[in-house]
Amino acid sequence: MTLKVGPKLGLIAGGGDLPARIAARCEAEGRAVFIIRLAGFADEHLVRWPGADFGMAEIGRILKTMKAEGCEAVCLAGYVNRPDFKNLKPDFKGATLLPGIVAAATKGDDALLRKILSVFESEGYAVEGADDILGGEALAAGALGAVTPTAEQLADLKKALHVAEKSGELDIGQGAVVCDGLVLAVEAQEGTDEMLRRVAGLPADLHGAPDALKGALGKAPKPIQDLRVDMPVIGPRTVELAAAAGLAGIGGFAERLIVIDHEALVEAADRLGLFVWGMER
Repeated sequence: MTLKVGPKLGLIAGGGDLPARIAARCEAEGRAVFIIRLAGFADEHLVRWPGADFGMAEIGRILKTMKAEGCEAVCLAGYVNRPDFKNLKPDFKGATLLPGIVAAATKGDDALLRKILSVFESEGYAVEGADDILGGEALAAGALGAVTPTAEQLADLKKALHVAEKSGELDIGQGAVVCDGLVLAVEAQEGTDEMLRRVAGLPADLHGAPDALKGALGKAPKPIQDLRVDMPVIGPRTVELAAAAGLAGIGGFAERLIVIDHEALVEAADRLGLFVWGMER
């Protein structure tokens, strides 16, 4: 029996571990992939796969290259900081689209992402989410690993997820940290890693310690966001940083949080004594 693989994928890669995980999955499945490495963001290790480097505003060159490479689907993955639009150097296609992109950006990050997606869809590309490609990498309900949260820790996680959702309604971020019922941090443009480092720098009496972990990080998608582009992500580094901040665990809503490097994440969580929990809606 011949394994059916998807159409050739054009992977628009920003920073972080997710683009490499997607490329590796395509490689393992025998699926052709071509990576558009966004200058200043994409990890240098992505050069092991076929691809090319472009600036964020070189939209015409990106579309032309993807067409020449025979890509039929597109996936946007990895973090990209909001640019200073005045300093972008667009090509001709980018220049024609830039006013609409800037207008969308004034309405928030989600409106900006939807506008960018519409550009690829209008060119006939099927948009695929990272979770669609990675398959079973979405967080399941219950404990992932050996540690189960206490009632107090679960209450902190529930509140953190509630705060994250409320923050998402305002298009601020996807994460929040709660300890003993007190909101310690809300994720904004700095991202989850920097938020956790910020929590670690708070006065010691506000969060836990390695020998007395408490509190939780909750990550939830924004209610209005397109999950094909911006599903929340956790990985081993998230666990390590949460532990360094004295937190007892991390979690999200089941099937609405991507787990990167599943085995390494579970190993880190069990070794450090953190829970990873999928909350049912």
